[in-house]
Amino acid sequence: MGLTTSLTNAVSGLRVNQDSLDILSRNIGNAGTPGYHRQSLNVIDYNSQDSSYARSQGTNRAFNTSLQTYYTRQVSDTANSGVQAAYLDRFQGFLGKPGAAGSLDTVFSELQNALKGIATSPDDYNSRAEAVASAQSMVETLNRLSNTIQGMRQETEGQIASNVHNLNGMLNSLSEVNSRMLDLGMTDGARAALLDQRDRLVSSVAELIDVRADYRADGTVALMTRSGVGLIDNGVSTFKFESAGNLSPNSLFDPDPAETKVGKMTLTTPSGLTIDLVAQGVLQGGELGGLITLRDRTLVEAQDQLDEIAAGLAQAFSTIKSPGTAAADGTGAAGLDLDLANMRPGNDILFSYSEGGVDKRVRIVNTTEPSDYIDATGQRVIGMDLSVDSTSVASRLDAMFPSLAISSTGPNNLRILDDGAAGTIDVKTGVVRTTSSGLQGAGLGLNLFVDQGNAAFTNNLDTDPPQKQGFAARISINPAVVADNRLLVQYEVGGTLGDADRADYIIDQLEKMNFVSGGNPAANSGRFQLTGNLGEVISQIVGFQGSSVNAAITKRDDRQLTLDTIVDQMQTEYGVNIDEEMGRLMELQNAYAANARVVSVVKELLDALFAST
Repeated sequence: MGLTTSLTNAVSGLRVNQDSLDILSRNIGNAGTPGYHRQSLNVIDYNSQDSSYARSQGTNRAFNTSLQTYYTRQVSDTANSGVQAAYLDRFQGFLGKPGAAGSLDTVFSELQNALKGIATSPDDYNSRAEAVASAQSMVETLNRLSNTIQGMRQETEGQIASNVHNLNGMLNSLSEVNSRMLDLGMTDGARAALLDQRDRLVSSVAELIDVRADYRADGTVALMTRSGVGLIDNGVSTFKFESAGNLSPNSLFDPDPAETKVGKMTLTTPSGLTIDLVAQGVLQGGELGGLITLRDRTLVEAQDQLDEIAAGLAQAFSTIKSPGTAAADGTGAAGLDLDLANMRPGNDILFSYSEGGVDKRVRIVNTTEPSDYIDATGQRVIGMDLSVDSTSVASRLDAMFPSLAISSTGPNNLRILDDGAAGTIDVKTGVVRTTSSGLQGAGLGLNLFVDQGNAAFTNNLDTDPPQKQGFAARISINPAVVADNRLLVQYEVGGTLGDADRADYIIDQLEKMNFVSGGNPAANSGRFQLTGNLGEVISQIVGFQGSSVNAAITKRDDRQLTLDTIVDQMQTEYGVNIDEEMGRLMELQNAYAANARVVSVVKELLDALFAST
């Protein structure tokens, strides 16, 4: 090997060393920079007949496509569960822990105890005043929790609007990065920095919406949602959010854009196609997906549960039960006559019978909306307009129950008889449940808890929306009872204050009147079904919300742990290890010194050679 070849090799070594030192200093300088990927020099050997030497050929950037894809998905899932856990944890704080002062179950227990105080001392003013105060506390708790839920739903809309604004900015920035990646004149360092920026933007987008990233050989990236809707490819899609303003319990999502009463989020593709992201179920993860779930499902279900409590409370106090009277047709068939005279929309009839030794329960609700289903307790529920003539009602029911004989013997009468001599059918119980029409002279029930305008709560299903919807936000105490607490005892005009019948009746109602939430289970799939008396319903709600919060927090923690594990793996593959870089620095220093020594020796030899000539 001649002196020229040795000099060429040494100089090439110096150039490679210098390039390596530049990259090494870049790595060390960015060791703490989030999203920075470690870089290394791509060195190739050049071989010819006379010599072989090294050359630098661009920069290698640490990157693992499958790891990056897994990370992007986990970022979306973690953000989704994180925002839901945060909201639910806050709501549980407002709801209160079971048994704690101010919690729903505690306030209800205080109301029950106050009613027992009236039953013991109905003539005691302080006992009655305490009962009114406890009822007012129950109302205020329901109002407060309902307002809290709607306030949180309003928050989600504000956060959605902010996230949509940020998302559009990120997508536009990512599109600019894609355009710059096509510049072939960029230095390797600039290109690597741009790739880091690309990956940071993809991760930021993934926090807000679930995405799939397609990393291409030229450094650009295409994004689409997991459901396959394109976000960035040949152009940029644009998100838009139209707020609905203030939300109330009646502000619900509807697949029909013309009927929905919440904010609408749409996506417009570069081709001009507009997609309703919520109605078409595009969102499957990310913070936006979590916020939509909270606004349209989780918090709405919580409001529905409060409405169930408010409705149950009003009905337990105001329901008048009119048991059927014994009836027979003279041929051996026996049963009951039911009086439908005082029924209002939402009132119902309960009857039970046995067929072949199997007990069956039926509830007929007075509504213009027909229905027929089995509820969560196994009871058959029939929606039927009972305001029409009783003969027509009896005819329709008789067709529904061929094993029974159902007829009408006059206006507002419904007669239910068994199969007589056959003896396979027995009518067991029957009761008509109506709403009290006044505070005195209308039975033991009273309208203590009323709707807006001091209107009686009948659980009317024919209004739009149904009366129960949002009732927890509207429920109040009848002002007449607040003004004169003797009405808690005097159910007849001029009645004695020493009579505990009304208090005993209401206590019995609270203990024995059962409720079933949600209506048709098929139409409420996935929702928690509440069953039992009012105390049991409240306990179920408090327990359900507590378990929901714990499940959400556990899910968030599990996903965060998985994400942390992925981040650790990425740090191992992508991150800068200072110790390794310093060790590499020593190697480069030694190599640089060796190459410099070769250049020096060649120079000395050439100088000696030229001097001798």
